[in-house]
Amino acid sequence: MKLCRRAAELAEYRGTVGFVPTMGALHEGHLSLVKACREACDTTVVSIFVNPTQFNDPTDLKNYPRTEAEDLALLEAAGVDFVFAPSVEEIYPTPDTRVFDFGGLDRVMEGEHRPGHFNGVGQVVSRLFEIVRPNKAFFGEKDFQQLAIIRYMTAQLGLPIEIVGCPIVRDTDGLARSSRNTLLSPEHRAAAPHIYAVLSEAAKSLRGTVPVDDAKRIIAERIDANPLLKTEYVEIAEADTLRPATDWAKTPGTLRCFVAVHAGPIRLIDNIAF
Repeated sequence: MKLCRRAAELAEYRGTVGFVPTMGALHEGHLSLVKACREACDTTVVSIFVNPTQFNDPTDLKNYPRTEAEDLALLEAAGVDFVFAPSVEEIYPTPDTRVFDFGGLDRVMEGEHRPGHFNGVGQVVSRLFEIVRPNKAFFGEKDFQQLAIIRYMTAQLGLPIEIVGCPIVRDTDGLARSSRNTLLSPEHRAAAPHIYAVLSEAAKSLRGTVPVDDAKRIIAERIDANPLLKTEYVEIAEADTLRPATDWAKTPGTLRCFVAVHAGPIRLIDNIAF
């Protein structure tokens, strides 16, 4: 495995190049992306870069977990060929002032509650694509809205890159794997699986039985029934367009339920097919 700090060090690719962009603090979710990448591509490149332009909260950026030594050991064991771990100056030699048009995909859910977040995602992912030049790039469905936005941006820019979405990886208790999980207190970590339990039950029992707006209200109430959790939003939207659903007319599986929930100071997101 070759560790690269500068773009010029990324060389000697072999065959089809697959890319997994990460912000580090790696877990089984990331490793599932690496596995999918290695199975589909001849060369696997993973980036580790905590991107400052996608954080609308400076405290969140400061507290984001950074575990590079452990990350590198995991990636070497996973058979990665190149790790790109640049400085901020290497990614942004000059301030990135680009403003992206994501066709409205960024105006709902995370985009509404985290202003500027997705523009920062567009900045860093497009820059990484420019540096790495992959044939395929792999992203997890936990960040489903981000995946949709990256697909849109890649098409809009005319980039010859296949965007591959990979299923959410969960702990045995149902909690979606996230780098932020390591920041949870023991009490909040014990409470957090309640989020997926509510979503799973709602997908089985609420679809088609109550109006969509009632379903969203019921889901929020059931999550908030745990005193250690507080729902920020619940949305039921079309999976392809992210437009909020107004009824259950879509074929089952073409709608998804999205939530953001605060477990103490830590903000968790999740989603499930409806």
